[in-house]
Amino acid sequence: MTQANNPLHGITLEKLLTELVDYYGWEELGSRINIRCFTDNPSIKSSLKFLRKTEWARTKVENLYIQLKKHG
Repeated sequence: MTQANNPLHGITLEKLLTELVDYYGWEELGSRINIRCFTDNPSIKSSLKFLRKTEWARTKVENLYIQLKKHG
């Protein structure tokens, strides 16, 4: 895959997560991706820490972001 076709190219995980929280809110985000860092006392900092070391969860968040950008 070339970077030109990669919708995540140049997007930091923090920017991606912040946009998702701004769009969905923590409650909706937690219902779409059921991970504790979104449902139990959520914050950008704690979520970033979890997502940086948990690939399956980061993939789900990235895929949700891509869907948002396609339809947004």
